[in-house]
Amino acid sequence: MSQANATKLFGTDGIRGRAGEFPLDGATVERIGRALVVNIAGGLPHAPRLLIGRDTRESGPEIEAALARGALAAGASVESAGVITTPGVAYVTRARGFDAGIVISASHNPFTDNGIKVFSPTGKKLADEMEQRIERDLATGGESAEEAAASTAFDLQRSHDREAEYQAAYLSYLSEEIAAGLRLDGMRIGLDCANGAAWHLAPELFRRLGAHAEVIGDTPDGRNINEGCGSLHLEGLQRLVVERHLDLGVAFDGDADRSLFVDAEGRLVDGDVTLLILADEMKRRDELEDDTVVATVMSNIGLELALGERGIKLVRANVGDRYVLEELLARDARLGGEQSGHIIFPAISLAGDGMITAIELLRAVRAAGRRLGDLAAAMKRFPQVLVNVRVRRKVPFDSLPEVKMAMENLENQLQGRGRLLVRYSGTENLARIMIEGEEQEQIEAQASALASCIREAIGE
Repeated sequence: MSQANATKLFGTDGIRGRAGEFPLDGATVERIGRALVVNIAGGLPHAPRLLIGRDTRESGPEIEAALARGALAAGASVESAGVITTPGVAYVTRARGFDAGIVISASHNPFTDNGIKVFSPTGKKLADEMEQRIERDLATGGESAEEAAASTAFDLQRSHDREAEYQAAYLSYLSEEIAAGLRLDGMRIGLDCANGAAWHLAPELFRRLGAHAEVIGDTPDGRNINEGCGSLHLEGLQRLVVERHLDLGVAFDGDADRSLFVDAEGRLVDGDVTLLILADEMKRRDELEDDTVVATVMSNIGLELALGERGIKLVRANVGDRYVLEELLARDARLGGEQSGHIIFPAISLAGDGMITAIELLRAVRAAGRRLGDLAAAMKRFPQVLVNVRVRRKVPFDSLPEVKMAMENLENQLQGRGRLLVRYSGTENLARIMIEGEEQEQIEAQASALASCIREAIGE
């Protein structure tokens, strides 16, 4: 397993790659299933119980079967939730007492990719230490699960017996517990399900709540997930909302752990604006602990300023939902998220859930008695520019006198009405410059000047 020796399998969102290729080839996936069970079994008084769910990619069933074979061979019991959202797996894992929940999905990536991410019974993703142990086990070899294939075939068939039950339980949780007291009668909503995991769940949810739902992205064929639809491609939803005179639109990504919104005029309401609207409503209900919201270093300064005007503090975490969650838990905060629409309500769930986000946003719209576009107008978005500079080495910017001085001068120019972020890419030899300010032309000139300074110091 020389590839495993040289490769870190887990990224910030589990294992991801091209379906059928390492590490998502059948043999490696079986070994991942086996290693997972071996590493979670040590602290349990019983054989581990695993739940597996997947999105609509054509590679999903094959990866699920390989993972289950490995887990069954290691002594676990395995059940499938079928096609279900990532947060749906997290919920059923917690509610039905599974020892781990596994999602087979590559989220917003094209169908050619897939991935594996694992949730603990609390809904948190695997700890770094557990991921490292699994990687070490894979690197050192171990028994193949192939010899157990014959004895596990029957169990694999039985593992799918309760799919409909688990999906129904998740829908009931959303409609009866999360949306308790919310009625959407008379509201006309557009839904884009990205031809992904929410294609059959989201329309049913909003119809149960009384909304008139018009749906696109609900005809998955295994290959069209995220293709020109969903939260990365809002054009179709924007047309639907405007042409059909709908009140608003909701767009999910492939595994529905995030959602973005469109107002009645077809304008985007992203995660930053969503956080502001939700913070307003939660503060009104006295549910915003310590008047704190957690976002990321990429969230627009307009959000920070708008929250500040309301006496709400914005705390910034690194990019990635796991870092947002870590900050939320460390501060006992109640609301956090990213521009991408990945919003977390830790008092409800530790996993971001696009449908919970939609429920809570619609609750805020109903409570305010105003249109989504009117609520969104409360945030002034500052122009933003992003510039990448290819570098020959990554050294602390403070160790480069010219660069340090240029950055300090630029921050003085912004004077609290703008923001500078300079960081290195985690995967490439790139310095990334992000500037926000009140005038687009000005920040473009500032970014160009700083890029030139970095290029002269350490550019290729």
